[in-house]
Amino acid sequence: MAKSTYYFEINKKNVVGERNKKILEEIQSIFESNKRRYGVRRVHHELINRGYQINHKRVQRLMHEAGLAGKRPKEKYHSYKGEVGKIADNIVNRDFSTTAPLEKWTTDVSQFNFSWGKCYISPVLDMNTNEIISYDLSRSPNLEQIERMLNRAFDKFPSVEGLIFHSNQGWQYQHAYYRNTLKEHGIIQSMSRKGNCYDNCIMETFFGRLKNEMYYGYEKEYASFEEFSRSVAEYIDYYNNKRIQAKTKWMPPVQYRIASMCSA
Repeated sequence: MAKSTYYFEINKKNVVGERNKKILEEIQSIFESNKRRYGVRRVHHELINRGYQINHKRVQRLMHEAGLAGKRPKEKYHSYKGEVGKIADNIVNRDFSTTAPLEKWTTDVSQFNFSWGKCYISPVLDMNTNEIISYDLSRSPNLEQIERMLNRAFDKFPSVEGLIFHSNQGWQYQHAYYRNTLKEHGIIQSMSRKGNCYDNCIMETFFGRLKNEMYYGYEKEYASFEEFSRSVAEYIDYYNNKRIQAKTKWMPPVQYRIASMCSA
């Protein structure tokens, strides 16, 4: 081997190593600032958002070598309790497509288990932006929880006439109060088929993401309902305003909604 070739290869390795070191530091910064929630795909797109031109395979390799792995979902909770009221037609029928925000919303209730007891979250999610419009966290999955959730949603968006609101066949959504409130706001009610989680997979996906990123493995860190409630509020704010998504063109949901409504 020629002496010049030897030193060229040595210098090349040093340059590549230094470049990878700088990128890895950026990857670690993204990973830690998002509380170790991001996997390869989101880290890759956040690097692009920050001006890096880099292949996702390189990000994958560097994260693997550094032992950086995002959260993966676990089991889901289903709250179906049978037919206890009036069932609405399945208008959505797995057609989750939209052309703008405030066309289709969805909701459900999910449970958390702790040593101090159980609590339940009831959110409203916009199918266009994946934004959490409103939510309520309660020690009991009662009608008052649904009332608070709806009031917060309508305080934020008072005019939603013609919007389709999809849910499963939970007792809350069959109740006269819920059905009448939606009618008062000109909302069209839609329900999944009996016990079919795929008909409301958008909401199921959010629950899986929420639990995977701030609940599973962290249960013992929440010593009380109040402490968990603060963490949920912090996560929802992070999810809406900072967490990038493929569906929203790698923007946070609120930013995507604002951009969509400004260009409309």
